[in-house]
Amino acid sequence: MVKIYTKKGDDGTTSLWYGGRVPKHHGRTSAYGALDEACSQLGLARALCGPEQAELGGDILTLQNDIFIAGAELATAPEASERLEAGVSRTTEEMVAELEEAIDRYMDRVELPPQFVIPGGNQLSAQLDVARTTIRRAERRISALNEAGELAGETVIHFVNRASDLAYAMARFADVEDPALFEGRRKAT
Repeated sequence: MVKIYTKKGDDGTTSLWYGGRVPKHHGRTSAYGALDEACSQLGLARALCGPEQAELGGDILTLQNDIFIAGAELATAPEASERLEAGVSRTTEEMVAELEEAIDRYMDRVELPPQFVIPGGNQLSAQLDVARTTIRRAERRISALNEAGELAGETVIHFVNRASDLAYAMARFADVEDPALFEGRRKAT
């Protein structure tokens, strides 16, 4: 039997990829931890896809794989970043461009309502919105790392920003057209 516990984290620290340790509450672990959460939430969304949503399910899986790449980059101290491989353990501007293409592909098929969208049109779209908000949390934490000079480059910020946009676009594509969902935000006059 393979044991998954090492007991090395019992002191409240965790290892970074390619060496070094940081507290488990460090901004770096919070950032890649939020991406890990988002990846799991996207997995639930993918599990909700039926056969008629094969395109969406495939795109969710691609996004999950790419989020792992961003997570690997964030789990590496900047001084070890030269060891990362583009598109494998480091995000690239090409990955950002691919997200933009996917966003456009979904948004070309969606008519957005005139107000903010209240999540919950159906279970799949709601789950994608939950993933989107977690990606946004990761983005805020990555931005703080960047401001503190703890990132080797800014591409990961671009990637995560577009990843949340793609989750939004996929949620709207999966959503139902129900004007009543948008009436609830109006104040009674």
